[in-house]
Amino acid sequence: MQIVETVLALLLTLGILVTLHEYGHFWVARRCGVKVLRFSVGFGKPLFSWYDRHGTEFAVAAIPLGGYVKMLDEREGPVPEELKNQSFNAKSPSKRIAIASAGPIANFLFAIFAYWLLSVVGFTTVAPIVGDVEQGSVAQRVGLESGMEIHSVDGHQVASWRDINMRILERTGEYGSIAFGVSASGNRGQVSGTLDGWGLSDDTPNPLAEFGLSPWRPDVPPVLGEIVADGRAQAAGLKVGDRVEAVNGEPVSNWFTLVEAIQQAPEETITLGIVRDGQAMNIEVRPAAREGENGTVTGFIGAGVKEVTWPDEFLRDTRYGPFAAVPQAISETWADTRLTLVAIKKMVTGLLSPTNLSGPITIARIAEASVSSGFEDFIRFLAYLSVSLGVLNLLPVPVLDGGHIVYYTIEAIRRKPLSEQAQAFGLRIGMAMILTLMVFALYNDLMRL
Repeated sequence: MQIVETVLALLLTLGILVTLHEYGHFWVARRCGVKVLRFSVGFGKPLFSWYDRHGTEFAVAAIPLGGYVKMLDEREGPVPEELKNQSFNAKSPSKRIAIASAGPIANFLFAIFAYWLLSVVGFTTVAPIVGDVEQGSVAQRVGLESGMEIHSVDGHQVASWRDINMRILERTGEYGSIAFGVSASGNRGQVSGTLDGWGLSDDTPNPLAEFGLSPWRPDVPPVLGEIVADGRAQAAGLKVGDRVEAVNGEPVSNWFTLVEAIQQAPEETITLGIVRDGQAMNIEVRPAAREGENGTVTGFIGAGVKEVTWPDEFLRDTRYGPFAAVPQAISETWADTRLTLVAIKKMVTGLLSPTNLSGPITIARIAEASVSSGFEDFIRFLAYLSVSLGVLNLLPVPVLDGGHIVYYTIEAIRRKPLSEQAQAFGLRIGMAMILTLMVFALYNDLMRL
């Protein structure tokens, strides 16, 4: 069932973003007088299609990993004399640049709209209050301490741990100073320190953890809030609402202590001391074994924690008026754009591992998680992915929109197009680069599984 939900989340995510991107090309092409033959979401044989009054075919195809807009073009086949003025190749370089740029621009506009909508509707975030600071970490050298609330990083205002993650990720592998605006016990101030080229060593990086920070979290009591059907917990007779007081006679202080004790006992019978409806009792359970990514085997019983409510003083409500939300949305979109560009630069220069590249499997898993988390998380995920799609398509690589823009710009300067041989050679290089990246991203996905 989860696999079906993950696949549906991927189809929904890619369907929205691909449709927006291709519609950008389509909308501008029509206004530049180019005849559009087909608007396809997906590649391969159409599953179903229909035609509009202009003769354009709209199709949904079988391979949902992209899409395309096919335009009338004399380079792809004979064009009737009366339609030659509607062919793509007959348009000026400036119009072709506008058409090629329209797809990525549509992605950026969607991100701005998404962030604007969230800002107007309003959202609640957890205040970025420092929990633990790892000894000897960058965070400790900077002067961050448990209980501090972070308000800014290098002068940039931050309102959530997501914002802080993005800001410190930009400083990966760098030297120089970094400053945090903080408050503690009602007093505001600033702490700062020097970076020493700290980097992300994990294939699935957690910038906060690598920096030495962990967010403050409320105490999570060891109370069962979910029992998985046919799991070891259900078989042992555990029920929702049970509070675990001890494991093998050792007191349990919180949920994480309980999880750690269970994980350390795969396929070993353990005794849980629980309290149910005021009555103390012991229940034996044998955790099932599960192999992790690094080959370690841990135990699990198929039980979830009872939801914990955050104290009101740790929550921040954010809402903007329709006009004030516009610059806020543009700022969020620019922050995503900058982060994507910085990540690409650091992968090229070796400051960020290429193993961080993600493909459709990782996107599907994140999409499914964001859909399950609710409207706000899914919209934020869509906005960030839309920005990433826009930035990547503008890279000057043949096959991508950015490569076409480079070709048309050269044509405008030279007053004549590049030779067919030069364009074909660039196309082969671009295809090889894209296919290599796709295979490598898919390989990373499979390794993460």
